[in-house]
Amino acid sequence: MIFCVDDDSTIREIEVYALKAMGFEAKGLSDADELFRALKTEIPELIVLDIMLPGMDGVEILEKLRSDHKTKHIPVIMATAKGTEMDKIQSLDKGADDYLVKPFGVMEMVSRIKAVLRRCGNIKPEDIISVGEITINDTEHWVAINSEKITLTLKEYDILKLFMKNPGEVFSRDRLLSEVWGVNYLGESRTVDMHIRTLRKKLGDSAKRIETIIGVGYRLEGEDK
Repeated sequence: MIFCVDDDSTIREIEVYALKAMGFEAKGLSDADELFRALKTEIPELIVLDIMLPGMDGVEILEKLRSDHKTKHIPVIMATAKGTEMDKIQSLDKGADDYLVKPFGVMEMVSRIKAVLRRCGNIKPEDIISVGEITINDTEHWVAINSEKITLTLKEYDILKLFMKNPGEVFSRDRLLSEVWGVNYLGESRTVDMHIRTLRKKLGDSAKRIETIIGVGYRLEGEDK
């Protein structure tokens, strides 16, 4: 479980959504009161903690966490405003494990969370998947073709990872919508086609591995052609 503490509901929702999409359990909390109530019933694997909070600010919360034997070992990543160098220094001095500078991307957040969990021993070693010349490092969240890294969106990454974990298996558009976007997603199947198209473009010559099965969906060819 990852706790995301931020008084901005939009930011909280984005953080929680991104973490759940990457396979984590996540919970959004708005302030110190909500955080410490939650800590009475559950100890998370990590806390993403905004500094600028109403009432008790993030640095004060961090100090309180580190002073309690029940919470002192929870990894904490502080979210700081752009340009506030002292916030970063103060947070690290008070025992933060890392920091993010707002505005930050969800992929950077996920990558930093995985790195901190790995350092703290709370995540398994590198999870590397390879099909031919394509490699995914799901711990550090990167994709490479012949050792050259490429940049994918979150959904493109999720589609490719699903394909690579199941080479040769045919995925219907409905199944891709369910597994990548979630069972409650109300979008249309053309959303899948659009993401497959952009994914193929980014894969370059390796795009030939993604086959269209007419009338059904798509699959990743695991054998070299």
